[in-house]
Amino acid sequence: MERIQKYVSACGLMSRRAAEKEIKNGAFTVNGKTAVIGQPVGRNDAVCYKGTPVLPQKKFTTVLLNKPAGYVTTLSDEKGRKTVAELIDLPERLYPAGRLDMDSEGMLIMTNDGELANRITHPSGEKKKVYHVWLRGSIDGSALDSLRSMRTLDGEKINPVKAELIRRSPDGSRISVTLTEGKNRQIRRMCEQCGLTVMQLRRVQIGSLRLGDLKPGEWRILSNNEVKELY
Repeated sequence: MERIQKYVSACGLMSRRAAEKEIKNGAFTVNGKTAVIGQPVGRNDAVCYKGTPVLPQKKFTTVLLNKPAGYVTTLSDEKGRKTVAELIDLPERLYPAGRLDMDSEGMLIMTNDGELANRITHPSGEKKKVYHVWLRGSIDGSALDSLRSMRTLDGEKINPVKAELIRRSPDGSRISVTLTEGKNRQIRRMCEQCGLTVMQLRRVQIGSLRLGDLKPGEWRILSNNEVKELY
């Protein structure tokens, strides 16, 4: 037996968070009755989403996408903006494991493996995520110290980050920032709080997996060993 939202995620239909939202909306039934969040289900229970049976996924597909700026990290957008789903040419329905805001670019994992998506995104997994950040002007060590010492962001506690200088010039600086969690637009908000202006932001690593030489908009299917590393 497992909680219905975990079961739905493991079947590859949607993420746990999305499942919880749909359960609240009454879109799921178990044995013909409206489901509730946290409801235990087993192999003999009939779970349906809007009348369609939800069955375990036999094979998962996981891809690494180099998300370009200008795309929203979602499968559809009510405002008509370009979505990352438009970049993946596969018959499987893959959803993003985590997010990058529309103006950011770089490494994004797309998968129909709900358990993998949860391990990547949940803070308890402490999966390190490395970003390269281009900043306006030449910054000094005190700016990096401010980022490293920050423990609250807009009144919310955050984990310490690792911040290192990559390159500095009068026109601009590039730094590396490593997170073990992912608050909404966290790096941009942290930089703003430190008086730094972000010109470009790119995620280059999740766990031990690196973006590599994929060009913006390109993607590749991950090997079994790479998926195991993400687990």
